[in-house]
Amino acid sequence: MKIKHLLAVFTVILSVNSAFSQDKKFKVHTVAFYNLENFYDTINDPDTRDDEWVYDKTQFKEKQNNIAKVLSEIGSGENKNSPTIIGLCEVENREVLEALVKNPKLIDKDYGIIHFDSPDRRGIDNALIYQKKYFVVTSYVNIPLMIYEKDTKTTKKEKVEKSENGEPSDFSADTDTKTKRIYTRDQLLVTGLLEGEEISFIVNHWPSRRGGEAISSPLRELAANLNKKVIDSLYKINPNAKVITMGDLNDGPFNNSVKKVLGAKEKKEDVKPFGFYNPMMSMSKKGIGTLAYRDAWDLFDQMILTEPLIRKDYSSWTYWKAGVFNKPFMYQTTGQYKGYALRNSLQGKMGYSDHFPVYVYLIKEVK
Repeated sequence: MKIKHLLAVFTVILSVNSAFSQDKKFKVHTVAFYNLENFYDTINDPDTRDDEWVYDKTQFKEKQNNIAKVLSEIGSGENKNSPTIIGLCEVENREVLEALVKNPKLIDKDYGIIHFDSPDRRGIDNALIYQKKYFVVTSYVNIPLMIYEKDTKTTKKEKVEKSENGEPSDFSADTDTKTKRIYTRDQLLVTGLLEGEEISFIVNHWPSRRGGEAISSPLRELAANLNKKVIDSLYKINPNAKVITMGDLNDGPFNNSVKKVLGAKEKKEDVKPFGFYNPMMSMSKKGIGTLAYRDAWDLFDQMILTEPLIRKDYSSWTYWKAGVFNKPFMYQTTGQYKGYALRNSLQGKMGYSDHFPVYVYLIKEVK
């Protein structure tokens, strides 16, 4: 009943001239991920480290408007509809998401919300929003990442780095004094029907590089291992499982967590059954990034796909191409950080985020 209705409502039809026959037409859906950087509310929560980012009402509205503008335009080069599925991180609670989806730029899309509170001491969570008329959620769960102080390592080559943004320079503020567990974000798994076809999405925000890349790398490798276990479990249920795992991984496409633990491949032809394809690898080689740090770009925000999504079967939802959404209005144009992503400032000026969003297009042939 609902599926029949979904097929009848508006979907974008495009001709794909470069890769396919000119007389073929395809439906397209955009799937995106965006780190919203400190999307907090106007209330100081005594149980989280949100003191520096408690917005007044004007600031919150400006931040919300900025985010809504970006979300409404992601992928608009090939799809005039805003993304059907959007993974989000660094959101404080469900309330900020409720306000966001009611923003004038998004309200007509009728986004649903999947969100869980995570144990992260900053009070930031992962979430997923979706257009209800195209995607029907069938299940969702938050999966805790259990990591401990002993999982970090110190090397002779790398000393603990000092923080430049006011955050602690190590994980002490996030660590339970008794159990030594480091509290971080859960991984969010959402499964549903995209116009009748089952697809799963995992939203990630892996442990930061606080203290240095080498010291903290084992934590992200454990996050990748958990990710792989989740996807392997989906593969056991359905060997043709279509899964997109996305997020701010705090690692690049060629770091151990992504390349070795997940085993993601740069070229489609190298992806074996039950394997993973990472379109961000080739982008990274071209110097494309989503986050600037010390005048260098990193591609920490990634979207990785399971093998069934890259098969040349256009009778079902199939990966077409990926991108980084980095329009001119999202850049800092003056000052020390000219050329960086236009982010919030500690002086209360509202930007967008210190990250650029990433996206993929899924296509399906229209018969």
